[in-house]
Amino acid sequence: MSRIPTKLAQLKAEGRKALIPYVTAGFPYADITPELMHAMVAAGSDVIELGVPFSDPMADGPVIQKAGEKALSLGVGTTQVLTMVKTFRQADTTTPVVLMGYANPVEAYNLKHGPDSFVRDAAAAGVDGVLIVDYPPEECEQFAATLKAHGLDLIFLLAPTSTPERMDLVGRLASGYVYYVSLKGVTGAGTLDTAAVEAMLPRIREHVSVPVGVGFGIRDAATARAIGRVADAVVIGTKLIQLIEGQDRSQVCPVAAEFLAGVRTALDQAG
Repeated sequence: MSRIPTKLAQLKAEGRKALIPYVTAGFPYADITPELMHAMVAAGSDVIELGVPFSDPMADGPVIQKAGEKALSLGVGTTQVLTMVKTFRQADTTTPVVLMGYANPVEAYNLKHGPDSFVRDAAAAGVDGVLIVDYPPEECEQFAATLKAHGLDLIFLLAPTSTPERMDLVGRLASGYVYYVSLKGVTGAGTLDTAAVEAMLPRIREHVSVPVGVGFGIRDAATARAIGRVADAVVIGTKLIQLIEGQDRSQVCPVAAEFLAGVRTALDQAG
């Protein structure tokens, strides 16, 4: 069993909402990610989503695309990401870590290292869950079973356009939490409609028993607080990437921590 259900159950018992920041592994400096992860936890983050750099990230907007390109140019790929998680685990054995990425790097890793090696090595490194954007639930039953056998959760995206049938299918396969994409389009696009999110979450919960996190469009403490009133978790990525981009190395962790601490305070006021 991964660390995710334990963490989310603990937060629910405390009447609190999960803060789940996303950062691209290896950005903005190839060696900073474990240090940055620790800073995010110290600022009040509950789960960390770590983006695996990929050259064609179809669901990501220009900010995260650029971050992935930078990480790739610094030599960061799947093997390096797993090493980063292993390094993080030397000092933090409790904070859940989710790898978010695309099918191509997973399949390339398996071709190089053997069938199911990605799942095996992710579990050994200390990963708790994976979210593969372009693995549709219709084609994921074997992958879900392999993850479960290694104690990892499979996290799916749901969108405003998701049908009840798709929600049912996700509800049967998903574990850990589901990630509701609050906007049509890519990460960082558009303006968040909190009323629409509030209306959608009860529909999702009719089909899904695991907690529901909301992301895409949460850019500040105020929107995080509004979403925290109705969701189980708030996922925030593009704004965080924007804040740390271009910072001197010494400022990356303090800047990220200051922003996330403000979001954490707002979430704790969500009620």
